[in-house]
Amino acid sequence: MSFDPAAHRLAPQRWFEDFTLGEVFNLPSRTMTEAIFLAFQAASGDNHPIHYDVEFCRARGLPQMLAHGFQVAIQTAAGAGLFPFLVEDSLKAFLDQSSRFLAPVFVGDTLYPSLRVARLDGQRSTGVLGMESTVHNQRGVRVMEGTQRYLLRRRPAA
Repeated sequence: MSFDPAAHRLAPQRWFEDFTLGEVFNLPSRTMTEAIFLAFQAASGDNHPIHYDVEFCRARGLPQMLAHGFQVAIQTAAGAGLFPFLVEDSLKAFLDQSSRFLAPVFVGDTLYPSLRVARLDGQRSTGVLGMESTVHNQRGVRVMEGTQRYLLRRRPAA
C-alpha cells in the first residue's frame, strides 16, 4: 500500500455548500492565567496597568486584573478548532470580524468560545459563510458576542 500525503487529513474537505445554518463549532476552553495576561501584554504592547497590576485594579474596585477585549476576542480564532481543517482547500479568505464585549473577564476566569453558522450567502463560484462568535465564562455569562465571515469556494465541477 502506498502512502498519499494528500489523504493525511484531520477532517474531510468541505466546500461552501456543505455547511448548514445553525451548525456549531465549539473551540477549546481556556482558563485566563496570569501567564496568558503577560503574553498578551507583550504581544499587544498595551501597557495600561488595568491589564497587569492587580493592586491598581483592586484600588478601583476590581477583584483581579481585567482582560483586554482583544484578549477575549482571540479566543474565537477558528484555528483553535476543527473549522480550518475542514476548509483547507476551499478557504479563500477570512474577510472580517466584529466583537461586542458584554461582561468583564478577569484572571482565573475560564472561557468557552463557540462559532455558529449564521449566514450562507452564495455567489457564482464562491460563497460567504457568516459565523456568530460567542464566549461564555465558567458561570455561563456571555462575555462576548460577534461575527466572523469567510469566503469559501464552491465544490469544483466533477
